[in-house]
Amino acid sequence: MLKTTTTMALLLLATTALADEYTIDPAHANARFAIDHFGTSTNHGGFYNLTGTVKYDAAAQTGFVDITIPVSSLNSGNSRFDTHLKSADLFNAAEYPVMRFVSKQWHFADGKVSRVDGFLTLLGQTRPLSLTATKFNCYQSPILQKPVCGGDFETTLDRTQWGMNYLVNMGMSKNVKLNIQIEAAKK
Repeated sequence: MLKTTTTMALLLLATTALADEYTIDPAHANARFAIDHFGTSTNHGGFYNLTGTVKYDAAAQTGFVDITIPVSSLNSGNSRFDTHLKSADLFNAAEYPVMRFVSKQWHFADGKVSRVDGFLTLLGQTRPLSLTATKFNCYQSPILQKPVCGGDFETTLDRTQWGMNYLVNMGMSKNVKLNIQIEAAKK
């Protein structure tokens, strides 16, 4: 099994090594979340100034993404709520200042990115996560004068899988809708 896993990892690295490399633009990247609040309303918030790398080869239908999400950038529009979200009850920003998503495999349908499977590290725990691509495109940026690729991705995750159990036993939802938007410019 280890030999097979190692061989597959090397094949993936070799394939994405030929892909064009892009740098995520923090001004055009964010991760927003929505969670039901005891069946009454939906709490929203987001993380901004995401950084990282994208490797993408449309012809070979391969890709790779490594996104760093700074927990300190969390913004719900309410500073008091942000302070609680960053506390040890939830995101524990003091001990875990970043979240990270690293892809394992990109899926394509009709030549377009349809899903990205990978791993999300949150609260020091790494678990599998699949992101559905609702939009993905590349274009020649008239401002940057270089190719830019990016898209919108979404999923619903069970926060308790990462040990974020705050108020679940009191009836607060464990399911969180996550939307990630990135744009990345070719290096």
